[in-house]
Amino acid sequence: MARKYLIETFGCQMNFHDGERMAGLLEDDGYVSTTSEAEADLIVLNTCSVRERAEDKLYSRLGAIRTTSRESGRRPTVAVTGCVAQQEGQKLLTRDPSINLVVGTQAIKQLPHLARTAAVSTNPLVDVQPYDDVSFPLGVAKPSDPTRAWVTIIEGCNEFCSFCVVPYTRGHERMRPSADIVAEVERAAAGGRVEVQLLGQIVNHYQAPDDPSCDFAGLLDKVSAVPGIQRIRFASPHPRHATDRLIAAMRRLPKVCHHFHLPVQSGSNDVLTAMRRRYTREEYLALVARVRAEIPDISLSTDVIVGFPGETDVDFEHTMDLVREVGFTFIYSFKYSPRPNTLAGKRMPDDVLESEKTRRIMALQSLQGEIQRGIYESQVGKTTEVLVESRSRRRDSELAGRTGGWLLVNFPGPESWIGRLITVRITAARPNSLRGEVLEATHAH
Repeated sequence: MARKYLIETFGCQMNFHDGERMAGLLEDDGYVSTTSEAEADLIVLNTCSVRERAEDKLYSRLGAIRTTSRESGRRPTVAVTGCVAQQEGQKLLTRDPSINLVVGTQAIKQLPHLARTAAVSTNPLVDVQPYDDVSFPLGVAKPSDPTRAWVTIIEGCNEFCSFCVVPYTRGHERMRPSADIVAEVERAAAGGRVEVQLLGQIVNHYQAPDDPSCDFAGLLDKVSAVPGIQRIRFASPHPRHATDRLIAAMRRLPKVCHHFHLPVQSGSNDVLTAMRRRYTREEYLALVARVRAEIPDISLSTDVIVGFPGETDVDFEHTMDLVREVGFTFIYSFKYSPRPNTLAGKRMPDDVLESEKTRRIMALQSLQGEIQRGIYESQVGKTTEVLVESRSRRRDSELAGRTGGWLLVNFPGPESWIGRLITVRITAARPNSLRGEVLEATHAH
């Protein structure tokens, strides 16, 4: 009888895409998917270590799996993969001896072999080797979304921002050949996906190893030429590598969505220097002005960390002022927590009180809530194109989709529209979504 696997993923889009790859590799090896923890022969916890809470979730899940195993009398192979696996390695086994297998971010391709070995081994296995080969067999990923495909174009990061664990868990920057990327996008289109999201730790630092003339803007040209793909997104870029060529490509290529995620992290030059971001507040604001001059309808989002070591009240007010000035459509905000191996974690005392971090993040989120309400209300009465992604979470009779600017819209319609681009008039604004009425369904699969 076929062995059954269950994958649970925490963290970013790259982690979710890694989960798709692991699913495909396991199924190629004869495993079948299950959603039942009690039925699974292999449970894979695919982890994130960017924030402390993600690690806490791992240990909580391991405890719950032990409880289920005791109650059912079954002993699944438990594998920990992803960034926490890469970061902690053998130390995970000391903290939780119920783990059978630890697989680092660069050893994913070894998972089927390691899982079968771990299932019959009396000792746990660990593979956190820094494999340089980032290629996967074409089509191995098992798509988890009916409309959108994720395609990794870069693995690793060379930036070494002082707060960030990614260079230590994902390794140095390795670029995939543009021909492989385009082939994967073509396969996604042939499978009915109408949107592709290009992924990389610093996605806009891409330079094709197989084509010296192809930078990230050039890759957008190549992906835009793939028939069947209607929308192109990318995550996550770095402001330092947001070139005029990239901005021009976003303006002239109709398939590239007008949503630009530009992580600022702080509005204080002193904090930006301590973070090793290598741009100033003034340079960031000048970039925003250039983007808006070229693409007036651009939707901007960002990441902000509050309570970074040494951040004063004045530094935080500089961040608040920048947020007011830019008027982001979305902000992803986080309280600083020291990450293992990072420069900040090793050399900078975590000297902002937890209560002060909480006060600051609540003030930031309150300000962003006001800005976001204004942006959402300004959409009422406008007509926009929405890619239908799923049934609405609130009402079975409604659909949910995204505008090119990543705004969520709910509207009435049949399930057969999922995967289509629909022209919608916005009729109402809610705090985190819009309501609309359909004018016409344009493109089918």
